[in-house]
Amino acid sequence: MSTIILGIESSCDDTSAAVIKDGLLLSNVIASQKVHEEYGGVVPELASRAHQQNIVPVVDTAIRRAGISPSDISAIAFTRGPGLLGSLLVGTSFAKGMAIGLGCRIVDVNHLHGHVLSHFIRNTVTDRVPEFPYLCLLISGGNSQIILVNSPRDMQVLGQTIDDAAGEAFDKCAKVMGLPYPGGPHIDRLSQEGDPKRFKFAKPHIPELDYSFSGLKTSFLYTLRDNVKADPDFIENNKADLAASLQATIIAILLDKLDKAVKITGVKTVAIGGGVSANSGVRAAVADYCASHNLAAFIPERAFTTDNAAMVAIAGYFKYLDGDFCAMDAAPYARVSV
Repeated sequence: MSTIILGIESSCDDTSAAVIKDGLLLSNVIASQKVHEEYGGVVPELASRAHQQNIVPVVDTAIRRAGISPSDISAIAFTRGPGLLGSLLVGTSFAKGMAIGLGCRIVDVNHLHGHVLSHFIRNTVTDRVPEFPYLCLLISGGNSQIILVNSPRDMQVLGQTIDDAAGEAFDKCAKVMGLPYPGGPHIDRLSQEGDPKRFKFAKPHIPELDYSFSGLKTSFLYTLRDNVKADPDFIENNKADLAASLQATIIAILLDKLDKAVKITGVKTVAIGGGVSANSGVRAAVADYCASHNLAAFIPERAFTTDNAAMVAIAGYFKYLDGDFCAMDAAPYARVSV
């Protein structure tokens, strides 16, 4: 008998549903929210309201595209946290209600685990997946972590940011440059036209494998402030070089700690995940690093770098196989570490 998992993701501003059958992806539907762009960031109340509007049609579309009946579903996997509490409540409540109606079990998924396990999303049985153990560089708007993944249920955080995450550094610096939200993709686009060696920004000296990006952000702001005083058009005339130099510095910081983790653990497989893993510079740098060090590299499809239900479904699939189900009175949580 086949195992069919319906995954539901609602941790931030994207409503997503996906269906996985025996580990293979049948559908992955995402409804993005444009309402936050004019505010320069996600507005939690608006996000939860949009989830309420989107979740029924998104789930319905995912089931229809998968070619299954709701009665075929073995279990419903949902993001329990971390994330925006109001948004998580929508997905959690919907999953519980649907499970009661169908008479199936529910599986709670840690959002970060979903990103780490996104490399196991397969379209065919021959798709390549990582071998355990592997190192995952998890980089997003709220998290920058190096994780040793021994199994789907055994993950050890070796290092993490002590302040801003890489994605926050991209977005906050982009904002002061006058770029639209989210700023990371705009920095990535501009960086391809600029000189990455034009400007020098501060790099942190944090012990062991932890990250810090607040000093880089401050250095970037001081560079703008000092130059704008002399030239009011400085930012406009140097956007590409600023973006390229910022991106190159962030990548250098990320790879420095990743290299240390590889040497400490001796692991031969490296993966990246999270929203910042969609950045073209990060993807190329990690691929080049792995090639030069004879490491197996796993770089996710861009569709699986942002918040999506396919990663929730695959993480839920592993938990389902272990019989690790969730109680109906489980509440969502806003914050938690891997």
